Amino acid sequence: MVELSVQSGGLTDFLDVTDLVAQAVSDLGLKDGVVTVFNPHTTAAVTINEGADPDVVRDMNVALDKLIPWTDGYLHAEGNSAAHIKASLYGSSVQVIVQDGQLRLGTWQKIWFCDFDGPRRRNVWVSGG
Repeated sequence: MVELSVQSGGLTDFLDVTDLVAQAVSDLGLKDGVVTVFNPHTTAAVTINEGADPDVVRDMNVALDKLIPWTDGYLHAEGNSAAHIKASLYGSSVQVIVQDGQLRLGTWQKIWFCDFDGPRRRNVWVSGG
C-alpha cells in the first residue's frame, strides 16, 4: 500500500490525484491488475470524472451545494453534516484497471479527491493486486 498526502484549499475542493495514483502504481510495481484508491475520511470522497474542462468540477460543486446546502437544520453537533452526506453520495473509493503499468482511464477521465470539509491535509491510500 502507498499512502498519499493531499492538501485541500477550501471548504469544498476537488483535487486531481491522477498523477499521484499513477506514481503509486509504479511504486507498487503493479503491471497488470486493479488498483484501489481509498479515502479514509468521513467528510471526503474519491470519484472519477472529466478532467479536461475545469467547469465540470465547478458545476458538480454548484449542483451539490444546491442539493445539499451547508446549513439546513442538521442535528450533527460538529456542524458538518452536509460534508458527511456529500461524501456518502460520492463514495470512499474507486478502482481502476492497470495494464502494462498504466492506469486504464478514458480519454477525459481523472481521479478526483473530493474534500467537503476543508481546508485540511488528508490521506489517500492506494493498493493494487
